[in-house]
Amino acid sequence: MNEITVELLAEFKERMKLSDDEDSNLTRILKASVEDLIDKCGDYDLYTSERFKELVFERSRYVYNDAIEYFNDNFLSQITTLAISKVLSTSSSVEGNVGEKE
Repeated sequence: MNEITVELLAEFKERMKLSDDEDSNLTRILKASVEDLIDKCGDYDLYTSERFKELVFERSRYVYNDAIEYFNDNFLSQITTLAISKVLSTSSSVEGNVGEKE
């Protein structure tokens, strides 16, 4: 679901104006960003949630530029919003399922 595809890597490289020699490093950075943000925000699909993908790209940019220590503070609002949205959507679906069993 959140595999780093060639297309996603190309999109990130285009955004960052990077060359092809860094593919393995960039793929590793993107994977780590996905894992970190899933832990913080919930299990979003990188290919269907533009807001989640934007955060993954931003975190990856911070890692690439050796500034990861600033990411959480600078994007706290977006991280929190996605996390709350995930909790609310999960809560709504659980409540809906409970009602169906009755």
